Amino acid sequence: MASQGMDAVGNVTPQVLNQEAQADKGENARLQSFVGAIAIADLVKTTLGPKGMDKILQPFGDRNQKITVTNDGATILKSVWIDNAAARILIEISKAQDDEVGDGTTTVAVLAGELLREAEGLIQRKIHPQNIIKGLRLARDKARETLNSLAKDHREDQEKFREDLLNIARTTLSSKLLTHEKEHFAELAV
Repeated sequence: MASQGMDAVGNVTPQVLNQEAQADKGENARLQSFVGAIAIADLVKTTLGPKGMDKILQPFGDRNQKITVTNDGATILKSVWIDNAAARILIEISKAQDDEVGDGTTTVAVLAGELLREAEGLIQRKIHPQNIIKGLRLARDKARETLNSLAKDHREDQEKFREDLLNIARTTLSSKLLTHEKEHFAELAV
């Protein structure tokens, strides 16, 4: 239950925060949000690619739990304890990606983190957040337009369609443990 105090005039003011808690306001709160979310993105960024680094996850509290070594972004993000709201949202975005697609959790966290990093620079240059959002939406629309203009439909040509599917399978398998046998598994998948 919240304790109560009195202000200088004698009004009762409830204390809702824990004694050790601190409340950030305005610009400081905004910057703390950026820092937390970007830190989460940077944490998993180093796990990407064929030379991605492993992370050692050690649970705190129970010493009997085993240590995990992984470079799987989803596992890392599920394991970290966060008290930063923006960082928590970044983790939720990653979980939603995992639930919907089953892959790309690290990529979506890194992409969102880089967008936030750029937005932070724009905020520091005193560009209003609504203008930043408007710009991001314009960029999204332009990217979609460009991708649609570059897309090729090979549904009618079975040989080209099969080659497209093999290329997709090879690309997917390049980042997985099966990289040395990707031709074999690409053929199996198609």
